[in-house]
Amino acid sequence: KNYMLRSFFIMLSKVKWAQKLIMGMGFARKMATRFVAGDKLSDAIEAIKGLNKIGIFATLDHLGENTTNETEAGKATQDVIEMVDAIDQSGIQSNISIKLSQIGYTLGIDLCTRNLKAILEYAQQKGIFVRIDMEDSTTTEETIRLCLEMRQSGFNRVGIVIQSYLYRSEDDIRKLCQSATPVRLCKGAYKEPEIVAFPKKSDVDENYDKLTSLLMDGEKSIGSPGGSDNGRTPPIPAIATHDEKRVDYAKSYADKIELSREAFEFQMLYGIRRDLQETLVKEGYHVRTYVPFGTQWYPYYMRRLAERPANLWFMVSNLFR
Repeated sequence: KNYMLRSFFIMLSKVKWAQKLIMGMGFARKMATRFVAGDKLSDAIEAIKGLNKIGIFATLDHLGENTTNETEAGKATQDVIEMVDAIDQSGIQSNISIKLSQIGYTLGIDLCTRNLKAILEYAQQKGIFVRIDMEDSTTTEETIRLCLEMRQSGFNRVGIVIQSYLYRSEDDIRKLCQSATPVRLCKGAYKEPEIVAFPKKSDVDENYDKLTSLLMDGEKSIGSPGGSDNGRTPPIPAIATHDEKRVDYAKSYADKIELSREAFEFQMLYGIRRDLQETLVKEGYHVRTYVPFGTQWYPYYMRRLAERPANLWFMVSNLFR
C-alpha cells in the first residue's frame, strides 16, 4: 500500500496539471509551509537564525528544478550567488545545496558546467561549501563526474549526495572517499526501476548502514578533520535520515571505530523530526537541517508526501479542520 502511494506521489510531482491544481489550493500551500521556510530568501535566513540559536547548522536550498531555457538557468545561477552573499553577510552557520537541473543540466552539459563553475568560484572566495544534490538515476554518473572534475580543478568546497537505494552506490562511495569528497547519504526519493535500485526497503536500509560505515572509515582514514567550526564546511560523512535505526547504527559504528562526534554530522529536513534533531544536538552530535525556500515548492512537497505517508494523513486531516 505504501509503495503504491509513494509511486503515485512521485508521479504527481512531475505532472503539470496536478501542479497547477494543487498549488492553487490554499490549504496545500499552508501545508507546504511545514516543509518550506517561505517564499523569499530572507524568510529562509530568519528560519536558519532560529535553528543556529539551538545549535543546529543548515544547508540552504532555493527550490526549483529542470529549468527550460538558458535565461532561466542563468537566473537560477544568479540566485545561488545571492544566497552565498546572504550567508556571508548574515553570518549564519549554513552552506548551500543546488540541483544541476536548475542551472542548465537538461539544456546541455557545457552550459551547466559554466554555471556550476561560476557558483563554485564565488562560494570558494567566501569560504562557503556547495552540495550538489542528486536527482534521478539517469543523472547519477554525470553528476558524480562533474563533482569530481570540479574537485580536481581546485574547488575543494564542493560535495555530493549518494542514494542508498541504488546498487551502484557502494562503488561510488569507495571512489568518492579516495578524493575525500564530502557525501550526504540519503535513501533516495525518486521512483527507480528494479534494474538500478533495491525494490525492498529492508535492502535499502541494510545498504544504508553499510555505506555509513564506508563514509566513516573514509573520514577516519584522513585523520578525522571533521567540518569547520563556523558550520559552513561539513565533514565527509553526512548521515541524512529521520530513521532512528539508521541514526543508532551510525552512532554505534562511530563509537566502534572511535570516530569523534565532530567528525560526522546528521542531516534532516526542515519541518521533520525536530524533536530528534534537538535530542542529537543535546547529545553532542552535529546536526544540519536542509532549509528550502521559494515559490517552486510543488515537486519537493510531493516527494516529501511520497516518503512518509504519515505526512499525507497530516494533510488530509487538515482538510477537515
